[in-house]
Amino acid sequence: MEEISLTINGKNISCPPGTSILKAALENGIKIPTLCYHPHLEPVGACRLCLVEDEKTGRIMASCVTPVSPNMVIQTDSPIIKKHRINIIRLMMANHPESCIVCSQGNRCELRQIAAELGVGQIGLYPMPHYTGLEEANPFIIRDLSKCILCGKCIRADHELVVVGAIDYNLRGFKSRPSTVHEMPLEKSSCTFCGTCVSLCPTGALSLKNTRYVGSPQNESSTICGFCGVGCSLVMGSVDGQIIEVNPSHKEGTVNRSTLCVRGHFSHDFLNVSERLTSPLIRRDGELSPATWDEALEVVAKGLKSIKKKNGPQSLAFLGSSKCTVEENYLFQKIVRVILGTNNVDNCSYGSGKAVINLINEKLNGGGRIKPLAGLEAAEMIFVVGADPTQSVPVVGYSLKRASNMKRIPLIVADPRKTDLVSFSSLWLPLAPHSDFAMLNALAAILYKRQSYDIDFINKFTEGFDLYCDGLSSVDLKKVSRFTGLDIKLMEKAADLIEGKKIAFVIGHGIMQQRYGTLAMDALLNLALMTGSLGGDGQGIYLLARENNQMGAWDMGAAPDFLPGRQSLYNDIIRKHWEQNWEVKLSPDPGLNIIRMIEEAEKHNLKALYIMGENPLRSLPQPKRISNALNNLELLIVQDILDTETTQLADVVLPGAAFSEKGGTFTNLEGRIQSFEPVVSPPGEAKPDWEILDLLFAKMGYSKRYSSLKDIRAEISNLVPMYSELGGNGVETWIKETSNMRLFHPDREREPIHFSPVITTKNEKSEKDYPFTAILGSLRYHLGSGTRTGYSDRIRDFGLKGEAEMSSEDSAGLNLKEGDKVRISSPYGSISREVTIKRDLSPGLIFIPIAFQNNDSRQLIELTQLGEADSPGWKECQVKVEKLET
Repeated sequence: MEEISLTINGKNISCPPGTSILKAALENGIKIPTLCYHPHLEPVGACRLCLVEDEKTGRIMASCVTPVSPNMVIQTDSPIIKKHRINIIRLMMANHPESCIVCSQGNRCELRQIAAELGVGQIGLYPMPHYTGLEEANPFIIRDLSKCILCGKCIRADHELVVVGAIDYNLRGFKSRPSTVHEMPLEKSSCTFCGTCVSLCPTGALSLKNTRYVGSPQNESSTICGFCGVGCSLVMGSVDGQIIEVNPSHKEGTVNRSTLCVRGHFSHDFLNVSERLTSPLIRRDGELSPATWDEALEVVAKGLKSIKKKNGPQSLAFLGSSKCTVEENYLFQKIVRVILGTNNVDNCSYGSGKAVINLINEKLNGGGRIKPLAGLEAAEMIFVVGADPTQSVPVVGYSLKRASNMKRIPLIVADPRKTDLVSFSSLWLPLAPHSDFAMLNALAAILYKRQSYDIDFINKFTEGFDLYCDGLSSVDLKKVSRFTGLDIKLMEKAADLIEGKKIAFVIGHGIMQQRYGTLAMDALLNLALMTGSLGGDGQGIYLLARENNQMGAWDMGAAPDFLPGRQSLYNDIIRKHWEQNWEVKLSPDPGLNIIRMIEEAEKHNLKALYIMGENPLRSLPQPKRISNALNNLELLIVQDILDTETTQLADVVLPGAAFSEKGGTFTNLEGRIQSFEPVVSPPGEAKPDWEILDLLFAKMGYSKRYSSLKDIRAEISNLVPMYSELGGNGVETWIKETSNMRLFHPDREREPIHFSPVITTKNEKSEKDYPFTAILGSLRYHLGSGTRTGYSDRIRDFGLKGEAEMSSEDSAGLNLKEGDKVRISSPYGSISREVTIKRDLSPGLIFIPIAFQNNDSRQLIELTQLGEADSPGWKECQVKVEKLET
């Protein structure tokens, strides 16, 4: 469309039709004061400070809600406008308490800043403050609504960004205020305590509850969140070298825009706790005691060399971290392969579905990984399978809710439980646990019967469709209905929603960790190919990564079967490429994954294990078994930031730096590569993990040294095509498409993607002794095993106990009422929990939140290889429930 020309303050400007005057001015460097406007919110013109004058007509208008018109001549600072602005500020301040000197907002108060810019000191009006008292019963947010200026930012953020609807305007006139339903406290509302409202509040009406420090931070720096795989852009505030405040960066183009979740806002206490490791430790006479870096690294180097010489390289293993940076994971796996001559390297994101990741990687040859979350809000339809993103990765949940609620995009949720997304969905498929593959095959069979598939896409980019159709022809919907618990009409309704649309599949741990995860992913990929739902924007597979650098760790080869770039270790040509560049002969032997490491330690075959940034004693199933295996080792080295259950067993402990204390790069679940710089310095003698690894390289006799992150990034960008544009100093880029599949290079003759055959399983036998199916899942207040989030005072003070959810029918059958305590037992262990009763939970199911009570829920599941034919998975297990007498 033809652009509109206008003049603002004598400057000629052109902009697209529909642009507001305010936006046009801001984009051209012309500042107009405002308190209610924010680029990520719909403008409402509440504060009226953005008034401007049209010279031609003399009309005065709110620039945030007035679109530009051709040949407008706008003045933003004329005498009449100044007069109006000053009067508006005077009225606001007359209604505002005189508490600036003790307000936690301090010099960051936007009302105070604008008043100073306009020269408003004495207001010359009768004060009209409306004292409301502080609301601070919850441990997260303090509300002092006597400072509220009714800008509406908190309400619009709640409705438009996080889409919760916990607050809205209540009452009229001087009594008007943002409020919950029936004026209930926030902790009794639907508020998720994401803190978005606080970060947008222009005054001190909303503030973070902080018992450690009150006031503005001394310094603020941008970084990337170190929790889940979304990779939110943060601004961290520090005082005397300690982090005291966290907010979203509000930068344009970031994955989280102006939002965060409760973890990102309130769970960084672990950075400052007394359990931080501050000096190297060596076990002497059975006790860990302080040592110098040179002493500790000498023990590590000599120990590894000695064990390798005596027992061979297969007796050594390295367990890396999806929480450490791209650069650190690259160095970590390089030490293992180049110095020690083994492929025994893995990281704890194995438990986030490595078998399923391998399947996708092999099927698509690494393609289709660039998936901006913004694409979800432009999708034709969304299918969420085995995922509860509003709890596990809340910022993804915001995108899905906006897509459904504001963009009216059809949304199907397939989950045994009624998750928070169900109320936003077009259809809920409450299928039985681990029956997803059968449900997906049934939907494909219905579409095939209707001849509703993308034949052009299929002919151009795939092979094996005829064989796949033979399998679909044999799908018995009645059998599928019995197996999944889904009515045939419900599945047909789902097919109606899918028919003729490109699908964005959102996949979580309900698929990645389940018994039939690879079968389900095969069925899902088939459905994606059948509907032509791969290769374009707003379609394809969105994998919900639990850890912040889960994708980057795999990309750098921190896995027993991947070389950097997720290149196959077993490909002779690829392996020789790396041998030439690293100037070493690489072992072609398959390495040990994390489960095999434990099994080999149990057999006394594994002699030494180096763990970086992980706490397997808290995160893996069967912790007693893990402990016994680690005690069998001759040498256990743990490099971490906290004193954990695992460091207590170590022979050498090396103190690392947290994400806020070092530079580096994380790759998020979208495929976005984000580099960052340190906000504060590491405590004591702790060092960034890449520096520790570089020192270890030297101790092990490797000639090349990495004096800076720049050196490591240069090597990665040179050798890993996927990361050819890896930068630094806050640079953001995206991974590069390296797949050789025709779909990702339609103008070239490349390989087609093959359909997989339709596979069914035998009906499972029920276990009479363990009649309930327990589903283990996340709540938004904790991440993973809770090692870090468990240190949050505010989350702890919120009083969550990780109650087990049971259906009303099952609770009645066991004579249980709300709050009763039960013992939940499986063949592998037992835990105690209080019970909360859910009317919408299917009988026979129990939901148990992970990370609570030292993550004791992991005692219920068996430590098995995910993806193996006989593995029950890590997502569900059979249990029995007994009431405990108080």
